[in-house]
Formats: sequence, C-alpha cells, structure tokens
Amino acid sequence: MKQLIYIVIFFQTLNVSAQIREGDSIVEPVKDSLAGQYYFFDGDSIPRSMIELDPVVVFQRLRFASYKDKVRYYILKRKTIKVYPYAKLAADRLTELTARLDKIESKSKRRQYTKIIQRYIEDEFSAELKKLTRTEGQILVKLIHRQTGVTAFDLVKELRSGWRAFWYNTTASLFDIDIKIEYQPEAVHEDYLIEDILQRAFADGKLERQESALDFDYTELTNKWKDANDKVSFQSKK
Repeated sequence: MKQLIYIVIFFQTLNVSAQIREGDSIVEPVKDSLAGQYYFFDGDSIPRSMIELDPVVVFQRLRFASYKDKVRYYILKRKTIKVYPYAKLAADRLTELTARLDKIESKSKRRQYTKIIQRYIEDEFSAELKKLTRTEGQILVKLIHRQTGVTAFDLVKELRSGWRAFWYNTTASLFDIDIKIEYQPEAVHEDYLIEDILQRAFADGKLERQESALDFDYTELTNKWKDANDKVSFQSKK
C-alpha cells in the first residue's frame, strides 16, 4: 500500500421544517403596495421577497435482488465510509499544496515545501493506510478521483514524474489496484452505489460533506440506475 500512502500525501439529511437556517430570525414582514411582501433577516439589510429553504434529498428505499447482494452492499458501505476521510484529506491537501505552490517562485523551495507536506502526512496517516485491504485501496483510488477530479496516476505523474507514476501503477497492479481508474457513477453501477452510500452518510451526519470535483447529479444518476435495474444488484471483485 506504499503507493497509496504517497498519493494521499498530495492531497444533515438536513433538518427541514418551517424553520429558517440556524441562527437566522425574521422580523415582521414589510408590505409594499406595489411589489407585495418582503422579509428582513437579522444581520441582513436587504429585504427578500421569499424565504429560501435548503434543498432536501429524498432517498429511495434500498431493495436487493438477493441476500448475497445485500451483504455485498453493506460490505461496500463499510469500506467506503472507512476510506472516504483519506480521500477528503487528499483533496484538502492538494488544494492547500496548489495554493501555496502558486506563491512560491523558486523550484527548490517548491520541492522543499512538498517534502514538508509529505513528511507531515506520513507521520500522521501512514500507519493507518497500511491497514487498508486491496478493495479498500481501490475504492480509495476512485474516491481520490471523485474529490480531486484527477486520477491518482495523473496526480503522481504531475507532482513527481512520469516514470514514478508508471512504477507506482505497476506495483499497485500486483495488489490488484489500478491507480489509473476513474470514478464513473454514471457508467459503473458499483461507483453509483458508492455515491449513494456517501450521500446517505452525508445526510445522516456520519461523514463530513465535500462536494465532488466531477460533474454529475446524484438525483439524475438515481433515476438512471432505477430505470436500468429496478432492484439494487451489483457485481464486485472479491
């Protein structure tokens, strides 16, 4: 799992009721004879003609074609929730790294700063990453692509070298891990299930939400896969 450790280095359902966002309160509405009724929120000097509520996602009830499929789904759920924080960390660190590197003109100082970040992440997370299984490692690679918009292979290639990226991919393949793989919930059913697991976990407060860098709509995906197969069933590697 050494190559995954390196890669990571470089990187409610909301309660909806008639209540307004937490911390907001409304004074009495102001009526305008020409335009109707306006509302003022504390701390906001601009009147509003409507009250905006946060969007709500209504999740479909999961149905499985067999008990075996149900077991596979919940295994995938456990592994996804386990590795997601590492993918989120990768995205956070990549954003931080890119922002700071843009301000450093010296190539030597850029390399020096990159090494500092590398050592920091190694000390904090390497022991945990080594405990990942093969399937957890592959899910992590997919989620890194989800969070950053770049495959793990391209991240290594961009931040290190093409040869190093090739070597990491070759090594990873020995463990049945493809660091070139993309996250494609619109085309791969298992990836959609991973996205479904994430969205439910975000809504339940089990995971901290971080929007995907990829362009897809969860609701549209759900409708697509429901039309393709009315029951949740999928094939996954053992």
